[in-house]
This record gives sequence, structure tokens and C-alpha cells, in this order.
Amino acid sequence: MSTDDISKVILVNKPLEWTSFDVVKKIRGIIKRQHNLSKLKVGHAGTLDPKASGLLIVCTGKKTKIIKQFENLDKTYVAMMKLGCVTDSFDSETSEKNHKDYSNISEIEIQNIFKEFEGPQHQLPPLFSAIKINGERLYKKARRGDTDIKLKPRNITIHKITLLEFNLPFIKFEVKCGKGTYIRSLAYDIGKKLLCGAYLHSLERTYIGQFNLKDAKDLSDIKHGF
Repeated sequence: MSTDDISKVILVNKPLEWTSFDVVKKIRGIIKRQHNLSKLKVGHAGTLDPKASGLLIVCTGKKTKIIKQFENLDKTYVAMMKLGCVTDSFDSETSEKNHKDYSNISEIEIQNIFKEFEGPQHQLPPLFSAIKINGERLYKKARRGDTDIKLKPRNITIHKITLLEFNLPFIKFEVKCGKGTYIRSLAYDIGKKLLCGAYLHSLERTYIGQFNLKDAKDLSDIKHGF
């Protein structure tokens, strides 16, 4: 068996509640069993949070060497944010708090604020993230209550934000953005600008560069072979 047999770029539709590492671990196990391997390099090109679903690029074998190429590609997301409250994680992983009135928010106001968030900018990552501080993932620190951490803003670019649905308190929108953009932080920052708070209620990644979620495989299909 040649190494090419196990060197693949796999488009996966990551299910909700799975971590990106869960997907990597699952695929590694499937291929190792199929080819009777003791070890295998497997990695993904861009973390999706447990509360997010959608396109995840997984590379195996020699293809892990080109992961960086995929990480640098632009991403497209379809997101739903909820106005009128916030959460510590900026998404639905933690409980709602600080409820405020949102009834005066108009569709025009949302569209105008979306335009303000387009272009190059500085963005503060959420505490609940995969960023490493002193060798430990931030989300691990945050989940045990260690939140006294000063984060540095990151340079990001948001190319376009398109309003898809306006149904208060929910706002559905599409985001086309560059590497390193946190849609959870975007939702939080928009809520802050609106003075009513907001958090990311749901998120689906639909594109990585020209790679389309429609071409991705469900994990249930992958277990039947490659």
C-alpha cells in the first residue's frame, strides 16, 4: 500500500456538539482500521466550535503538509445572533445574562451597523477559544473560571456582511471574512454597538475558499469508506 492511498483532503460536514478534534480522531480511527495502521497523521484546517456546524477540511497522511494553505483561505458563514442579552462564551454554550430591551432596533439600523463592521479591523478573541496561553487552550481556562486573562486584539478582515432574516430578537446573516475572524466576537461587538447585547445563537460554515459545504461528507457516510 502506497502512502498516497491514505493521503487525502476530506471535506466533512461537522455536526453540532462535536469538536473539530473529535472529527479528526474519528477519521483517524476509521482509516487506521481500514488499512491496519498503527499510526497516522491527521489534522484539520480551521477550528469549528462545538456549537457550530458545517464545512471542516480534514487532511490525512502527506496531505497534512498543505493544511496551512487551507487555513489562509477566506471563509463564509451563515450565522444567527440573538439580541437582548449576552453569554460568557459569546455563543449558546453558556447561559444568557444581562437581558435588555431590543424592541427599538430596526432592520435599517442592523444593515447600517453591518456596514460599519466591514473591512480591515482589530478584533478581540473570545475567552472561550482554542487560542493557547502558556501552552493551554483558553477555553479550558475559561471553563474552570480562570477569566482574568488579557487578550490582545487581532488584525482581521471582514469582506461582506449580508442580512438574510430580520425576526427580532433573532438576526440571520452571512459573513465573508478572512483568516482568524471570530463570528462569536462579531456578534458580541454588534450587540455592544446596539446597546442591547447579543450572542451567537447558531453558526454554519458554508465555504472555505472555493470549497463548498454542499460537497462535504457526513460522518455517517465516511465510516463506510473513502
